[in-house]
Amino acid sequence: MNNPKAILKQYFGYEDFNQGQEEIISGILQGRDALGIMPTGAGKSICYQIPGIMLPGITLVVSPLISLMKDQVESLNAAGIRAAYFNSSLSNNQYLKALEYAKQGTYKIIYVAPERLETPMFLEFIKCVDIEMVSVDEAHCVSQWGQDFRPSYLKIAEFIKKFPQRPRVSAFTATATKTVQKDIIELLHLQNPKIMLTGFDRKNLYFGVERPKDRMGLLRKYVNEFQGQSGIIYCLTRKNVEEVCFRLQQDGHEATRYHAGLGDKERKKNQEDFIYDKIPIMVATNAFGMGIDKSNVRYVIHYNMPKNIESYYQEAGRAGRDGENAKCILFYGGQDVNTNMYFIENNRDNSELSFAETQAIKEKDRERLRKIQQYCLTKKCLRSYIMEYFGEKPYDFCGNCGNCQADFETVDISDVAKIIIGCIQENSWDFGMVTIIDTLRGSKNAKVLKARLDENPFYGKLSTLKAVKIRQIMEHLILEDYLALSTTEFPVLKLTEKSLTVLENQETLSMRINQDNFEEPKNNEVRAKVKVKFQDELNLNEQNLFGKLRDLRWELAQEAGIPPYIVFSDKTLKEMCILKPQSKEGMLGVSGVGEIKYQRYGESFLRILKDWDFTKEDFENGDFQGKLQNTLPQHLDFDEKELFSELQDLRAEIAEEYEIAPFNVFSDKILRIICRFQPKSKSEMLLIMDEMAYEQYGYRFLNYLEDK
Repeated sequence: MNNPKAILKQYFGYEDFNQGQEEIISGILQGRDALGIMPTGAGKSICYQIPGIMLPGITLVVSPLISLMKDQVESLNAAGIRAAYFNSSLSNNQYLKALEYAKQGTYKIIYVAPERLETPMFLEFIKCVDIEMVSVDEAHCVSQWGQDFRPSYLKIAEFIKKFPQRPRVSAFTATATKTVQKDIIELLHLQNPKIMLTGFDRKNLYFGVERPKDRMGLLRKYVNEFQGQSGIIYCLTRKNVEEVCFRLQQDGHEATRYHAGLGDKERKKNQEDFIYDKIPIMVATNAFGMGIDKSNVRYVIHYNMPKNIESYYQEAGRAGRDGENAKCILFYGGQDVNTNMYFIENNRDNSELSFAETQAIKEKDRERLRKIQQYCLTKKCLRSYIMEYFGEKPYDFCGNCGNCQADFETVDISDVAKIIIGCIQENSWDFGMVTIIDTLRGSKNAKVLKARLDENPFYGKLSTLKAVKIRQIMEHLILEDYLALSTTEFPVLKLTEKSLTVLENQETLSMRINQDNFEEPKNNEVRAKVKVKFQDELNLNEQNLFGKLRDLRWELAQEAGIPPYIVFSDKTLKEMCILKPQSKEGMLGVSGVGEIKYQRYGESFLRILKDWDFTKEDFENGDFQGKLQNTLPQHLDFDEKELFSELQDLRAEIAEEYEIAPFNVFSDKILRIICRFQPKSKSEMLLIMDEMAYEQYGYRFLNYLEDK
């Protein structure tokens, strides 16, 4: 089979490619190198997996994490594609056996850790097999300016040079600024690559920033909102993870935890409990998540602000990978900045770097920290901020973020801004925000008095304003470049060229203020408008069916020893509930059901769907007419379409007898309902039509069904 679209359907169950997938696959198959910058959930892996299936030799995928490899290999094997991984989780005997199978051509796709590439045994292996492509996953790790720089990635280019004949090289990542994109091309020595940048806008994700006084209280509200659904809660420290997980468990929620302080065995168990839908809530540090291809995560909450936009976008992007609505919320507080700054200054991850390189990276990390702080403070569209950061044209209004849906009030801050800037200008040396706020409010604390800031002419000039309001105005001035905050270890406020225009009364300043910005949201209308109701999108009957299908998925996954979402995603189950296919052809029409998965699981799901469709109790209780109101004939199964055509002929015959138009007998909608549920008695027909319609025409349709 040499048709990428046919392979997409057969092995992955999808009818059409996502944006950018087909183009980059075509480039690879033409023999070109490739670079794909595609957001989480856009289907990067398919871009190298389909060529890996089609090319005659082996595709090597360089991947940074064991969990990522394991998840990908399980998914491929479940889809009928032979794959394996080589990493430190294998015993020596397992590794040798897998290597022997690989030499025999057993595997089409092999995942390998970057550290494994330079081992003598692996170098010997690549000389005796046909490697068609080397694909580098999480390719941003090759750049010192990427958020997860790994020196081991720098060795990939040297590894590729050791092939008898250079394979094509492809690289993929979800997060890369223009600087990082350039680094990937240069450091991996990509030759005339096909570059695909599909954009960073995932429309199904709602982005929001909260500044709660009670973080745990607000977290409880969100967890209750998504009761029973999968969610990830990211915390900055192990201590926070332990505390949040414990308190959620005390509240009666099923939650587990993940951080580097846990033993390998516990981390593995907790991760699998979450992936396999045994426990819906994962509380974790950023050590969790890379390569976790769990499609049904309905929310990601950052209990603390992460260290940069790249990390936030990648972590938040683990929500809604199935394309369904999901919510990404970031809790922001000033202490988060200090904690992240501590991590930056004490980072010891890359011991191979020189002192100068380490200092340069720290400076860049401080700048990135400032950018995500600005994300938390901006009153502009949050989606627009992320897109602009990665070099895309931003929105003016996306309609699906906290700022676009907030009720802001515009206020004049010219006088207050002039006092703040004047206070900073009068000082003999630089101070941080807290000290300036204390000075403006007339504090008599030791630091203010020791620095003789009580002698500043602006001392106490804003004593009537709360500190939090002064900080908010300062943050706005920084965002608009009227002030600057240094990127040093201890940030201080500085004036800018634009500061002078304020002091000279050349400009009127205003800012948008949300009165609920410092406490839990009070606007119930706004909260209701953005609330995600995944289950409520199905009617009651369909929700019950969804539960049955999910139970079956769990049983099949347990038997196969794989996560439930690898059997079918929630989105696929949901579509089954709505379409209720009654045949193999109908099942293959459901997104996510391919030929291989149908052979393995399809019949089991089909049995439930068939029984469910024709259960009298469900027929009586379900909102079938409402569900099928907009159903088109092509949405019926093959057999149902045939029956629909026959009933149309019967309707035409009756219409001719009574000399009326066919639609005056029954509408197409009524015929579709009859086709789908095939009533077997008068009482069931009366669930579809009234007594008069039945006595006039309905009994003839029932007789026709009984004769079939």
